Amino acid sequence: MKKSQSKYCAILLLPLLVALGLLFFYLVIFPVTMPKQINATFGSPAPNLGLVERTSLTLQLYRYSDQLTEPANPFGDISSFQIILGESPIVVSQRLEEQGLIQNADAFRVYLIYSGMDTQIQAGEYTLSPALNSLEIAQALLDPNPTNAMLVVLAGWRLEEVGIAVPTSGLSITREVFVDLAEAESAEGYLLPGTYDLPRTTDAAALLATLRATFEQAITDEMRGGFEQQGLSLHEAVILASIVEREAVVDEEMPIIASVFFNRLVIGMKLETDPTVQYAIGFNHAQGRWWTNPLSLQDLQINSPYNTYIYAGLPPGPICSPGINALRAVAFPAQTPYYYFRATCDGSGRHFFAETFAEHQSNACP
Repeated sequence: MKKSQSKYCAILLLPLLVALGLLFFYLVIFPVTMPKQINATFGSPAPNLGLVERTSLTLQLYRYSDQLTEPANPFGDISSFQIILGESPIVVSQRLEEQGLIQNADAFRVYLIYSGMDTQIQAGEYTLSPALNSLEIAQALLDPNPTNAMLVVLAGWRLEEVGIAVPTSGLSITREVFVDLAEAESAEGYLLPGTYDLPRTTDAAALLATLRATFEQAITDEMRGGFEQQGLSLHEAVILASIVEREAVVDEEMPIIASVFFNRLVIGMKLETDPTVQYAIGFNHAQGRWWTNPLSLQDLQINSPYNTYIYAGLPPGPICSPGINALRAVAFPAQTPYYYFRATCDGSGRHFFAETFAEHQSNACP
């Protein structure tokens, strides 16, 4: 009977021991280990937070990490965002999500409380971009009238699209002035995508010099060697990288797409790539966009040296600002037997690759 009672007591005690073990982990071990990882990404917690609140927020930040450190839309448009005096962080977070500037309002609010920024957000008019992650947007909300301007250049933008973003960044430079100067200096393709923190006094010439200098610094000797090994000058590499940038949706496919174009160039096959035709067409007033989509059969007949359906080889210049991943894909392309690719049918942005035209045709969506 005593043995049975002991066994029964042990069974009852097991859940309690497990609970105590979990409690010990979250109150003693977790506060020592996990915060180091969170601090490295999100900074130190606000000093006014108690142990329990700090632990809870740290757990939530770990859960929301990707949603906070990745932008809501790397290709989204810059937009205005106004915070009214007395507006709560909860409402601000919800409106940011509704406007597509952040991924998750709850995650954003947790970060604000953790960092102490929930009491520091300032009322005012802001210019924000969904290409920024939530941490960068939170930082921007601390000062509606910063001494510096923030210009975001997205990968795949053509000169005119960068020009549109310039006056919305806080710089006193008109779109026309910037585009005219950039065109005069043949800067298409050499405006490296990224976020630029600039003095508001920056003029068009200084801005263009900064963008081009950043590009030059980003092209490493290793990459230059890769371009040379592929038989390309730097300018030719930028042209091809700009095409890869517009064709690829998933970065990991860029080296494969680059290999397709290299394979075509080797045998004298036309590149036949839509983005070059879109570039030649320019702004589509009916669609209200720079990149006409879809292209018609008539579009494909446009007489332009940028129409790679008519003219063989590379077009005369870059068609957009390629990012580092596209540039590296051209420097170090995959080695494949492919000559064709087309979008998959699942909307993932990925592609089917084919060696023969018959195989390419069989990859068409039903």
